[in-house]
Amino acid sequence: MANVFKTGEQSTAERSGANTADITTLRDKLMPERQLETHAEESSVDLNNPELYLNRELTWLAFNSRVLSMAADPNTPLLERVKFLAIIGNNLDEFQMKRIGGLKQLLAAGVRDTTIDGRTPAEQIADCQVKVRELHKEQNRILRELLTLLSEQGINIVEYASLSQEEKELQRRNFIENIFPLLTPLAMDPGHPFPFISNLALNLLVSLRHKGGSIYHIARVKVPVTKDIAPRFIRVGEEHKYVKLEDVITNNLDLLFPGMEIVSCELFRVTRNAIVEIDEEEADDLLAMIQTELRHRHFAPIVRLQVEKDMNPTHRGMLAAELGLDEDNDVYEVEEIMGMRDLFQIASLDIPELLDPPHKPIDHTRLAHDSRNIFHIIRERGSLLLQYPYESFNTSIERFLRTASTDPKVLAIKMTLYRTSAEGTIIDSLVEAARNGKQVAVLIELKARFDEAANIGWARRLEQAGIHVTYGVVGLKTHSKVILVVRKDYNKLRRYTHVGTGNYHAGTARLYSDLGMLTCDEDIAQDLTELFNYLTGYSPPPRYRKILAAPYTLKKSLLQKIEREEKLHTPESPGHIQFKMNALEDVDITRALYKAAQAGVKIDLIVRDTCRMRAGIPGLSENVRIISVVGRFLEHTRIYYFHNGGDEEYYIGSADLMTRNLESRVEVVAPVDDVKLRQELRLILDVQLSSKKHVWEMRPDGSYVERSSTPAADSVMSSQDTFIELAQKRKSAAAKHRQSRLREKLLTYFHKRVSNES
Repeated sequence: MANVFKTGEQSTAERSGANTADITTLRDKLMPERQLETHAEESSVDLNNPELYLNRELTWLAFNSRVLSMAADPNTPLLERVKFLAIIGNNLDEFQMKRIGGLKQLLAAGVRDTTIDGRTPAEQIADCQVKVRELHKEQNRILRELLTLLSEQGINIVEYASLSQEEKELQRRNFIENIFPLLTPLAMDPGHPFPFISNLALNLLVSLRHKGGSIYHIARVKVPVTKDIAPRFIRVGEEHKYVKLEDVITNNLDLLFPGMEIVSCELFRVTRNAIVEIDEEEADDLLAMIQTELRHRHFAPIVRLQVEKDMNPTHRGMLAAELGLDEDNDVYEVEEIMGMRDLFQIASLDIPELLDPPHKPIDHTRLAHDSRNIFHIIRERGSLLLQYPYESFNTSIERFLRTASTDPKVLAIKMTLYRTSAEGTIIDSLVEAARNGKQVAVLIELKARFDEAANIGWARRLEQAGIHVTYGVVGLKTHSKVILVVRKDYNKLRRYTHVGTGNYHAGTARLYSDLGMLTCDEDIAQDLTELFNYLTGYSPPPRYRKILAAPYTLKKSLLQKIEREEKLHTPESPGHIQFKMNALEDVDITRALYKAAQAGVKIDLIVRDTCRMRAGIPGLSENVRIISVVGRFLEHTRIYYFHNGGDEEYYIGSADLMTRNLESRVEVVAPVDDVKLRQELRLILDVQLSSKKHVWEMRPDGSYVERSSTPAADSVMSSQDTFIELAQKRKSAAAKHRQSRLREKLLTYFHKRVSNES
């Protein structure tokens, strides 16, 4: 551990080369009458000063800049770079739908209150728009570079005009057979009002007139992107040559408007607000309410219009006016490909040399080659720590539920489902359990953003199987990831549990870094029993034995533990806090961490995206180090560590340090008591804190700089690559151990046989 924190004596600003004058200016604002020599004066810092707190939206956009750096990195395989561009495209779409949409609602309601960082909704929107336009500019620059590199590899996205006559004829036939039947031209004139425009759909604004005529007409044609019939990028011939769907339509509009002269055809796209909330307190049926909300979202207000760069100014103004948008602020010109999230189609091409080396998760070494009932293994071991995507989801959690569904000694299964998928066996196992006469209760969160429709479908399927399905607590989202299995063991009823950081989703378990713990700890089992009783019934318990649960105990407990660390801190036994999470947004937690840092407590934060706290301000947060890790997998793990005067505490669970998680959601964070499991958590924290590759460190002004180790940085392993290697080493070590035990058994057998024969 010492080598990891050796640089702790140095401020983050010094380590990252931040401008000392800027730091001094910031410090002077925070401490106008500073004399940093005395702790008393350091403690006089106003922890309500907006200068101390970074903006939630802007720090999330800054995270996307770090992800975009993966697309710009020449050391990232080419198709992976395309994938990161698509991820950013999708992220920025959702940002407009959720965050800008929510801010615009506040603005429309006349809210002028400022956030903790001192910004009104209007100021946040303006600042975000500047940053989003910068991200778009960088996206376009990177895409132009990647298109050239793709072409060098024989992958081309070409203009329709560059196709040969034979290729054009083939595309015209394809248009007639597969695209034309899907098109519905909608005229716009006094007899045809401005049509409804779907969220994130591509549209063609077609200007046309009768041949020889002088009157122009306007029509809208929706581009019908469908995965199999009409993909966004249509393959031309046998090679990796593609033409955009909208180009094929544009160049065959004579079939859609026969006898008309096409004057212009321009692409546009709108983004609608995704924040459409209906009062749950007034709802008689939560499922019906969510279905209504989804219908309302379809018609939600528009928050962004994207247009081609060279769109006719009159047409651009007409669209903005019809859609009720501010042309100066809400209209974005697109230079390259509109809707870059569609680049996932190109990124998924099966060309191994242009992709990351294939990653196959290992089986957990305690579960691999052990065909015993998994409950016997857990009972023998006590607890198992699962680390995704480095270990297999199928042979751990899915095995856990599959076994529970068929084991005659299992009496009941209870679990929470925030997101899941059709590709795994989770739903099938629950249905099978019900068919086998087990009591099954599942809490499905219908309000999981953008998964509402899927979750309604899962709820109906489970209900049809006779499973008791509930939709959670009114007014709260249930975000916890927990399973409780009740089994009649040989001597008593025993409860087996799983507490995780990630969803029960086979797909994301291969793409997100997450943790889970399988345990038969009786206190955790009793806590989860009471939690499920609350989720399916009424009234939460006044206290829990071990777990920390939001919204009732988690935030209060974390604040108490941070304050305890401050009080226990001494030069002989320094306080130490380490958190790994997706976001630090809650003001109370941030303020408590500042206070602890002022008292001398070392604080290491591994924060994926949103972070309100500033690191490395001399005299204020110089004991704080904040890093962000990016890579081929999405960092999604939550770990909370407290030195606690030497009596260390480790927790894992579903909650980020956001106000919504701590106060408006049902979350579960559980202690990890097993010494060996703690060592595994310690390794995860140490590896990421000391890693040099794909790690960004915060400077005092809130910006991030990428760590670099040596000029030969290409050969340095990222933390994620290290975890892949460590998993393989565990697998090899376990195999050698099994072989050694087998040899010992064989030798013992032959010794006995020889002895008996003699």
